[in-house]
Amino acid sequence: MQIPILKSNLTSEKNPSVNSKISPWLASALYPIGRFIVLPAYFKNIEVIGQEHLPTTGPTILAPTHRSRWDGILVAYATGRHITGRDLRYMVSIDEFKGIAGWLIPRLGGFPIDRKRPGIGSLRHGVELLEAGQMLAIFPEGAIFHDGDLHPLKPGLARLAIQAESLHPNLGVKIVPINVEYQPTVPKWRCQVKITIAPPLEVSHYSLNTPKESGNQLTTDLETALRAISQN
Repeated sequence: MQIPILKSNLTSEKNPSVNSKISPWLASALYPIGRFIVLPAYFKNIEVIGQEHLPTTGPTILAPTHRSRWDGILVAYATGRHITGRDLRYMVSIDEFKGIAGWLIPRLGGFPIDRKRPGIGSLRHGVELLEAGQMLAIFPEGAIFHDGDLHPLKPGLARLAIQAESLHPNLGVKIVPINVEYQPTVPKWRCQVKITIAPPLEVSHYSLNTPKESGNQLTTDLETALRAISQN
């Protein structure tokens, strides 16, 4: 996912706006169903390690590996309202906005991104969410990989984080590496899941000569952190 760099002016009539919201009644109904009924019924065991590393306030980007369509709900299970008191926002491939999913996703905090041609509107909305101190989930590999290996990260997540921090010095954006591992690798009924959460990376520490250099170094460090927890 290639994300363009924004100028300081985040509004433009040429770029359509992107919005997301969380329906209070829908989230209140579906999250407990998923957490206490659907996930325990499907998975034999869900192990979560490192929840103490999750920020409970402030702009946060969750950076999970992507192994299955279950990942989104499992990340919410490990990090969301029952753990941190926070609801997640998701950057979701525009291909998922179809049928019932296309109706549910925007009402549960998701907003679309075209992975092939990402628009300014999606980036602008991501920055707005961080400005508001929200917790945003972005899968940095950019696609689902069933082989269990960590694939090269796309630069978009780091660029978004650098952009938000540069527009608002001392914003305090944090990136939390998360590894989602299934046993067997391709999840099936009654399989096991291990979710490992690493200490967050402080985006303010990445102030190199150019935004590109800062983003490249942040991407490298995020990949290193993900590899470390995937080998535990």
